[in-house]
Amino acid sequence: MEEAIRLNKYLSDAGVCSRREADRLIEAGKVLVDGAEISKYRGKKLIQYRREDIGFVFQFYNLMQNLTALENVELAMQICKHPLDASEVLAEVGLEERMNNFPAQLSGGEQQRLVIARALLNDPQVLLADEPTGNLDPVTADGIMQLFQKIASQGCAVVMSTHNTALIENYPARAVLFSKGKIREVDLKAELA
Repeated sequence: MEEAIRLNKYLSDAGVCSRREADRLIEAGKVLVDGAEISKYRGKKLIQYRREDIGFVFQFYNLMQNLTALENVELAMQICKHPLDASEVLAEVGLEERMNNFPAQLSGGEQQRLVIARALLNDPQVLLADEPTGNLDPVTADGIMQLFQKIASQGCAVVMSTHNTALIENYPARAVLFSKGKIREVDLKAELA
C-alpha cells in the first residue's frame, strides 16, 4: 500500500478533529483502507476494526500513573487480538531502559514514546496521532517526528493532526486541511507562504 509508507500530516484550522467529527466525515463519504470500505463498518465490526487495525496516540497521555511503563503497554493487550511483545515494542521506541519506571519518573518525550508504544501494540495499519508534539519542546518533538517516519517506513500509515508549521516544513508529506466539515488536500508551500 503506497500511502501506508508515507508520513501523512493532517491540519485543522479550527482545532483538532474529534473522533465524533471524524466519524461524521467518514459517514458522509467513502473511506477505503487497504481495499476495505471502512466507512460502511458499524457496531461490533467498527469496534473490532479500531481495536485490531488502528493505533491511537492521544494529545494527553492518558497513562495509568500507578503502573510502570511496561504495565501501561501491557494494559492494551486486553483488547488486542494478536498483540506484539510489549517489551519489544518499548525497545522499538527507545524505552528499553525505562520499562520499570512509572510515568511520573519519565520526561514528557519519554511519556509520549510510551503512548506511541501502547498504540503500536496491535501492529496497526494506521496510527492516528492527535497533536502528539503539542506539549513537547522542539528537540523532543523532532525526535517524535523521526520515530513517526521510522514507523511509516515500516508500512504503517501515520495520520497526525498539528498546528506546528515548523514540523510541517521540516517533515514534508501529503497534507489535508479539515475546515468547516470539509476535507481538502493542500499545497503546503503555498499555504505556508
